[in-house]
Amino acid sequence: MTTEPPRWSKSSYSENGGACVEWAPSYASANSVVPVRDSKNPTGPTLLVSTSAWSGLIALARTSEL
Repeated sequence: MTTEPPRWSKSSYSENGGACVEWAPSYASANSVVPVRDSKNPTGPTLLVSTSAWSGLIALARTSEL
């Protein structure tokens, strides 16, 4: 497990000022847990999601109509 702080990555949908999330891919790779936070509130709470749950969420988002 890494003790380095997460390096956050914004959703590509955030470019236009959208209400999106940030996640930390390198932290997820090192720790098998995905930290997720609100891009508008970077000092707010962080949700930790298992990598398998995150993968399922991404797969669902890709197959859903937006």
